[in-house]
Amino acid sequence: MDEVLTIQRTRPTPPSTIVIFGASGDLARRKLLPALFNLAQCGGGMIPPNNAILGFARTAMSPENFRKSAREAVERFSRLKIEQTCWDAFAGSLDYLGALAAPDGFKQLREHLERIEKSRGLPPNRIFYLSVPPGAIGESVARLAAEGLIAPPGAPHFSRVVVEKPIGHDLPSALDINRVLLTHLAEAQIFRIDHYLGKETVQNLMVLRFANSIFERLWGSRNVDHVQITVAETEGVGTRAGYYDNSGALRDMVQNHILQVLTMLTMEAPVTLDAAAIRDAKLNVLRAIRPIAAVDAHATTVRGRYAAGFIDGTRVAGYLAEQGVAPDSRTETFVALKLLIDNWRWSGVPFFLRTGKRMPRRASSIIVRFKDVPQILFNREGMLTPNRLTIRLQPDEGFSFDVVSKQPGLDVAIKPVRMNLRYESEFGAAVSPDAYERLLLDVMDGDHTLFPSGEYVRRSWELMQGILDAWSDEDRVPIEEYPAGSWGPRGAEELIGRHGRAWREP
Repeated sequence: MDEVLTIQRTRPTPPSTIVIFGASGDLARRKLLPALFNLAQCGGGMIPPNNAILGFARTAMSPENFRKSAREAVERFSRLKIEQTCWDAFAGSLDYLGALAAPDGFKQLREHLERIEKSRGLPPNRIFYLSVPPGAIGESVARLAAEGLIAPPGAPHFSRVVVEKPIGHDLPSALDINRVLLTHLAEAQIFRIDHYLGKETVQNLMVLRFANSIFERLWGSRNVDHVQITVAETEGVGTRAGYYDNSGALRDMVQNHILQVLTMLTMEAPVTLDAAAIRDAKLNVLRAIRPIAAVDAHATTVRGRYAAGFIDGTRVAGYLAEQGVAPDSRTETFVALKLLIDNWRWSGVPFFLRTGKRMPRRASSIIVRFKDVPQILFNREGMLTPNRLTIRLQPDEGFSFDVVSKQPGLDVAIKPVRMNLRYESEFGAAVSPDAYERLLLDVMDGDHTLFPSGEYVRRSWELMQGILDAWSDEDRVPIEEYPAGSWGPRGAEELIGRHGRAWREP
């Protein structure tokens, strides 16, 4: 059996207190508390046993009721089964303060932290996870700083602030949020979280590219015909109408998740595995993406909105009939784009991106379609199936490579075959850590590798702002309806079809 090469060993992080703003909310319940439980002693011992977790929210609740609510959340959403001794240890680290809305709430927070740290023998290493609306980020950070809860860079003990997406609604608001953050914090203290980067298969992109000479030597315009990235969701807007109707697919998925995947897929090899080197490599891709001018928006962008249709045989309502959606909404639930990367490696290779709600199945994939072989020998008729590398991000994580082979027999019969790796089959039934587990561990360890920088956020919004400005003219790029359960509007097929290609199902 081949030996497993471990590049970086996981180890317990420095002792700290994690303060979860909005701890009574859905994100804390579904993701943060289960992830922290999984990282605790019985889940691998990645968190020191004296670490503390303090919920900080508007809702009045006793610490006992917070622990009870946390247990219900862990039982429902954790990948690990609860054992009583493990739970008792974790529950002992939990505390709660319902003073977020109080005039002296941050003074209470400071005093509460000092009591926790004294009782548990903790240094004043503090992580503030801001699970709050974007409009509350600035005030929260300013009040933390005013109360002396932000240690200066270089201090003996660290202060770190985690900010959830979306980082702004457009370019001006993103710049404003970054300005406020940098007024009170150094860049090294800010962790802008995008849970997509914590997914196992997304992290594997770098290993696939830079640990395998076969792929890296093919990676670029000499061999690649085009690339498709698809993020498809079966669910509709659900209970998120209040947020989604003011956001849409471009802001919700493309500006962060899909651009992150694109930059990891196409970046040059970083000089080291340090966070700064990887961030710079990804940023250079953003700098090279050709902006979409308003005059080109109709030919290179498509926006759609799901109408009534069927998902798994069940009839579902259209977007405009969803509760909480404005009847005159102009919000898109589907986006397709054609992007070009104007650098030496990728010049001339089109990248087709699409994402949408109410599509036939939940799937995220990258398809790298290689160029056709010359029309000689076995391809005189130009009918050979091209080689394709398919990277499946979810739900069936893994990748496959389509090649052409001779079918056994006396005739020379050629058939496309697939070499397929499925994570579950190759690595056994062990459940991969949740994305938030990896990201929270990195925050506690001070590792910025999987967290976008302020400059990255600015560049990504500059690209999106050009599209948003072009879409402000309803006649230039109208919203096309597509039936729920389909792969999107007709315009998406026409966009890729104009370049002689066709979408592949993920």
